[in-house]
Amino acid sequence: MKMTKKKIAIITGASSGMGRECVIQLADRFAGLEEIWVIARRKERLFRLVSEVPVPLKILELDLQREEAFAALEEKLEWEEPEVKILVNAAGFGKIGQVSELSLDEETGMTDVNCRALAAVTRLVLPYMTKNSRILQFASAAAFLPQPGFAIYAATKAFVLSYSRALSMELKRRQIYVTAVCPGPVKTEFFAIAETTGKIPLYKRLAMADPKRVVKKALRDSMMGKPVSVYGPLMKAFWLLSKLCPHELILSLFVSIGNCVL
Repeated sequence: MKMTKKKIAIITGASSGMGRECVIQLADRFAGLEEIWVIARRKERLFRLVSEVPVPLKILELDLQREEAFAALEEKLEWEEPEVKILVNAAGFGKIGQVSELSLDEETGMTDVNCRALAAVTRLVLPYMTKNSRILQFASAAAFLPQPGFAIYAATKAFVLSYSRALSMELKRRQIYVTAVCPGPVKTEFFAIAETTGKIPLYKRLAMADPKRVVKKALRDSMMGKPVSVYGPLMKAFWLLSKLCPHELILSLFVSIGNCVL
């Protein structure tokens, strides 16, 4: 008798920010999920989530900057052979500062987590995804335009956006839908980490979005099969501006009023 595969979601960066919010909202809204695999370095925070959601959680304490994390995830997938209905790549971080000022570890760390880990986790999970599954890749509005003072972070998010849109086209035949989530500033721990090397402008603080609303829209856009999810009229206007105007012109404007961090 053939065993029914367990339907699960996998979420990276699940210990805080939008990854954590995705755990809460997916557990609340998607009755078909039998388990959620939550991935992060801070195990104690993952265990706190267990009592907050109605779906069983599988705690995977993995540091996605380390090669052994991918081997551990691959082994777990091969052993359990789940049916992954939702993959959320929310792990990532940014550091504010000039390229010449940031440390080598900070710069390579951003590319490792924001790009390499996202691509590796996606590749490992794809064989276990079936028709009508969803992938949410957390990019940023910083992906729309180069960001002086936030150069590497913005470049990593441009990678995520480009990669996600191409992957969306590749997976259409399998009816697996990929959504790149591109919010502007969001009220999470992200900026506490980012500001260890610099400060964001006051107007960015005032424009910060509620993570609950960002995730709610991202999940809704994913269910509608949208390739890109942009929250709020301000970021939608910025997206349109970055499409219509030469980037050099926009960058010159931003530099004249102070470096822009999105």
